[in-house]
Amino acid sequence: MTEQTNNDILDDSVETIEQATELDEVATLKATISELEAQVKDAKEVAARANAESYNAQRRMEQETDKAKKYALQKFAKELLDVVDNLERAIKASEKAGADDSTLEGLKLTHKSLLTVLEKNGVVAVGQVGDAFNPDIHEAVGIFPDAEKDTIGQVLQKGYTLNERTLRPAMVLVGG
Repeated sequence: MTEQTNNDILDDSVETIEQATELDEVATLKATISELEAQVKDAKEVAARANAESYNAQRRMEQETDKAKKYALQKFAKELLDVVDNLERAIKASEKAGADDSTLEGLKLTHKSLLTVLEKNGVVAVGQVGDAFNPDIHEAVGIFPDAEKDTIGQVLQKGYTLNERTLRPAMVLVGG
């Protein structure tokens, strides 16, 4: 063998080693790329979950705020119901006692004004004679023999709701 042949063999061997090294590097780079792609995918999933969680938390906060606004008046409105009841009793007593018309008219206007303000703020009276009995908004305290079954025959005390939530159930006599 000549020196030229040895050099050719050596060159071929070096070239083969370089190709093998390049193939190993390519395989390593491909594995690294695959690993990084998996990490990116995982990071995107984590980000998507975090976004969804943030959105849900924001929606819950908005709902809680709406609920708080809607029912913030509940305690105050409930206390005003005693004032409404007292005005109704005063009107009845004035009518029985034959009070002068201006006093009676003043009581009625005050009563009407108070009810209007309550209604504007979501407070609505419930429990009228002839309505179907509903245990969610009515409290049956006795039987009224002349009324139809499961129908309100007499209202002893009006009930009220605030934005469809019962503030005070109406105390009623129900037909049996």
